[in-house]
Amino acid sequence: MDSNLKASLTSLHHRLASAGPVDEELLELLQQLDGDIKALMERAPAQRAADAGTTTYGLAERTQELSAKFAAKHPQLEPALRELGNILSSMGI
Repeated sequence: MDSNLKASLTSLHHRLASAGPVDEELLELLQQLDGDIKALMERAPAQRAADAGTTTYGLAERTQELSAKFAAKHPQLEPALRELGNILSSMGI
């Protein structure tokens, strides 16, 4: 897994753990996103590139949408989600 992406996910997990109660729907969306990112990064680079346009479409966009949703109720999580979205976007995911 890309070291920047891994560090960003780790940071997000730490912030989430210290954020207090999180809306169940948002938490579920975040868990889905986390699973999708990890599944993508476990694939070989050539397979990731081939799948980027199909099975992973919108990971960066989904991250940005979650960032906006978390910003209102959990502003301490928004920067980590925004950073994660930027990393995914720069990777073309």
